[in-house]
Amino acid sequence: MTFEPRDLNLTDPQKGFLHFVLYTEARPGIATSSLNAELDIEPYQTITPLFQEWLSRLERCEPNALHCTLVSPDKIPTLFHPCATEDKNSPAALGSAGCRCQRTFYDPDFGLPVVGSHSRLNDADGPDRWSYTTYAPLALRPGDTLRSFITSRGLFWARTDKGLLSFLPQQHGMGYNLGYSGGGPNALAAYLTRIAENDGLPTPAGAPYEDAHPALVAWTKSTAAERGTNELTLHDLQAMITS
Repeated sequence: MTFEPRDLNLTDPQKGFLHFVLYTEARPGIATSSLNAELDIEPYQTITPLFQEWLSRLERCEPNALHCTLVSPDKIPTLFHPCATEDKNSPAALGSAGCRCQRTFYDPDFGLPVVGSHSRLNDADGPDRWSYTTYAPLALRPGDTLRSFITSRGLFWARTDKGLLSFLPQQHGMGYNLGYSGGGPNALAAYLTRIAENDGLPTPAGAPYEDAHPALVAWTKSTAAERGTNELTLHDLQAMITS
């Protein structure tokens, strides 16, 4: 399924849920996005300043239908169980100190759902481990302009001219990656090429691989690109495709 921003506004927090397009299979109980890419964020990826900045703006909310699409059908009831730190008699409690619960949030700037999965063993001194699942936006918000692209620990970010941090827009089935010859680096290079050509203005995700500029393909496929934190400004991206 392809789309244009004029067809569906999927980045407006006041309308995002109303215009969210789902793919469902009733018999096997599958329900997921047909456009927005699902992002699974592991605990080791949550300790960066970038992720903590994004996490700090999320708002707790009651579970709704979109949160249910981010977990497997057997996990849906756990969305409604309180954390053991909030209720020691919660069904999510494990013994005296453990917990396996889910927390539901939404991103007030993009209107997208977020599910946090808590894992704490029955050990008072054990660490709290949190992983998160959400959807990537399909474009920056109307009126925003990309200032820089940042990659860190396998996550891909966009910083706007207003300073807002968001996940880089991404379409379902076209996941991003770095450091090898394959679809992930090509998909990333194609989108970065498209947004650079568009002067950083809101640009629909899902650019075809053949739109990728060779210089950006070479960068996304290089092993250097996957090391540490890399940031490319809009000017950097445009210089790469015009040099």
